[in-house]
Amino acid sequence: MSPFKTSSLTFMKNCFSGFALILLVSSCGISKGLEDRPDVSKYDLTPPERTKISDSTYSIGDNFLTKNKQGLWEMHVKGNPLELGLYQGALSQELFNQQEAVFLKKIDELVPSKGYQNILRKFLAWFNRKVYLHIDEQYKAEIYGISQYASPNYDYIAEEYPRVLYFHGAHDIGHALQDLALVGCSSFASWGENTKEGKLLIGRNFDFYAGDDFAKNKIIAFIEPENGHKFMSVTWGGMIGVVSGMNDQGLTVTINAGKSQFPLVAKTPVSLVTREILQYASTIEEAIAIAKKREVFVSESIFVGSAKDKKAAVIEVSPKNFGVYEVPNSSNQLICSNHFQSAAYSEDKKNQQHILESHSQYRYKRMEELLEETEKVTPEKVVDILRNREGLDEDKIGYGNEKALNQMLAHHGIVFQPEDLLVWVSSSPYQMGEFVAYDLNEVFKEGNKSVAKTELNIAKDPFLQTEAYQNYERYRSLRDEIQKAISEETNLEQKLLSEFTALNPNFWEAHYLVGKYNLDKGYELLALRAFVEAETKEITTLPDREAVEKHIKKLKRSLGK
Repeated sequence: MSPFKTSSLTFMKNCFSGFALILLVSSCGISKGLEDRPDVSKYDLTPPERTKISDSTYSIGDNFLTKNKQGLWEMHVKGNPLELGLYQGALSQELFNQQEAVFLKKIDELVPSKGYQNILRKFLAWFNRKVYLHIDEQYKAEIYGISQYASPNYDYIAEEYPRVLYFHGAHDIGHALQDLALVGCSSFASWGENTKEGKLLIGRNFDFYAGDDFAKNKIIAFIEPENGHKFMSVTWGGMIGVVSGMNDQGLTVTINAGKSQFPLVAKTPVSLVTREILQYASTIEEAIAIAKKREVFVSESIFVGSAKDKKAAVIEVSPKNFGVYEVPNSSNQLICSNHFQSAAYSEDKKNQQHILESHSQYRYKRMEELLEETEKVTPEKVVDILRNREGLDEDKIGYGNEKALNQMLAHHGIVFQPEDLLVWVSSSPYQMGEFVAYDLNEVFKEGNKSVAKTELNIAKDPFLQTEAYQNYERYRSLRDEIQKAISEETNLEQKLLSEFTALNPNFWEAHYLVGKYNLDKGYELLALRAFVEAETKEITTLPDREAVEKHIKKLKRSLGK
C-alpha cells in the first residue's frame, strides 16, 4: 500500500469530522431525499414468480439468468422500467445480496471505526440529499423494482430504495476519493487502415477495485427496454447503470475516471448517464446531446464508439465543464486513460496536476507504444494489449503496478466490434481468463435462448499457468499480512519479508512495505536498504516517489550517512 493510499484514510476521517456539524443542521434537506419514491402506480406491482431450473439457472417467463462454464452470469430481461427492475432483482437476488455484502465489507475495511461509520452513514444521506432530482423517473422506477430484493440486513444504513440508489454513485464517490485508488481505467480504439478488416475495434480494462469478492459474480446483462434501444452491459447484482456496454445500433460506451475536486452534493451518477446514452443514442452526436443535458458531480471521460460513424470519440464531463475529444478519421486511433484531452480542459489545473502526478499519462504512452507495434489490430491483439504487464519499452515494472495496462486487479476487460455487433467479455481472474464472445444480432433475435457465441471465444492468458503468476498470488496474500502487521504493530520474521520481495522483485511497493515495517520497528538500517531499493524501481505516482525519497533522506540523516 503506497503512502498516497494510506493518507486517504486520514483524509476521509477529516472530511467526515468536518461534515459532522453540517449533518446536524441539515436534517430537513436529507429527509426529502430519503422519503422520495418514484410513482409506480401505473405499473403492475405484483412480484414475479421465479422458477429455479438448477442452482445456476433461473427463469421468469422469457426472462432468465444462467451461469456459463467460464463463471460469467448471463441475464436477459425485457419489459417496462418497473418490470426490468423486478425481473433483475428476482432473478439475481442472491448475487445482489452477496454484492451488497462484499461492498459494505470493503467499506468496513476502509473505515473500521464504528464512530466514523456512523458519521459515514449520515454523510451519505446528506451527500445524496438531491440525487433524486437528477435521475430520470424511468430509472428510479427500475431501481425501485430491484430494491424490493435488497437485503434487510443493511436497513441501518438506509431503507432499501434510497440505499440501492446510493450504490449507483459508488463509482463516482470512489474516484472523488481518488486517493483510495478504486479506479484507473484504460481504453483505446482503432479503425480503418489500423485494423485487419478495416472495422472499428475498441478495447478497455475496467479497473474499479473493491476487493476480489466484488468481481466474482460478474453479470453480462442483455436488456430489452420498453422504449429505446436494446443493449448489453457488464454489471453486477443491483446495478442498472452502465460502465461498459453496447446497444443494438452498434454504439458503445465505457467510462474512465478523471481528476475531481471532492463534490458537496451528488447529482447524476455517470453510470446512469451512460445507461441513457446506450438506451437512446445511435451516433456520437446523439450521445453528446444526452451527456450535455445531465449534471454530473465528478469528472469522467465517456468513451463512445459508433458503428454508424465508424469511429470513436471521448465525451469529457465534469461539474463545471464539458468537452469532446475527437481525432481526424485519417489517424484511425483514439486512446483514453484517466486525464482529459479536449481543448475545454487545456487550462484545467487539476487535470494538469493529474497528468504530472498520476500514472495516467504513463499508461497512455504505453497504449500508444503497443498500438504502434501492432501492424493490423484484431480482437485477439486487442486482448493481448489489455493483458500487457510490462512498462514502457518493455521495462519490467513489477506485477500489480498501476502503470501497467494489466494492473492485475481489473473487474473486467472488454472488446467491441460495433459494426458486427460483436463483443468479448473477460472471465476471471482479472482480464486474463477466457474472453467470451457474444453476437447481439443473435442475442436479441426473437425467441432465441442461446447467448454466447463460443466458437469466437479468445483463449485465457497462458501466463496463468506460469510460476510467476503463482508467485504473484502468493505476493498478494503476504502483502495483506504485512499491511495488517504494520497497522496493528505486530511482529513478522525477516525471512518472511525476504520471501515477500523475492516473489515480486521488480515492484517498488514490495520494497516500500518492507521498509515501512522495518522503520516502524526501529530497524533503521534495514528500512534504509529497502527504501533505497524501492527508489530504483518504476514508482507508480509522483507523491509515492516523493514519500520514498523523504524516508531515505530522514534515515540517512538519522544514521549519519
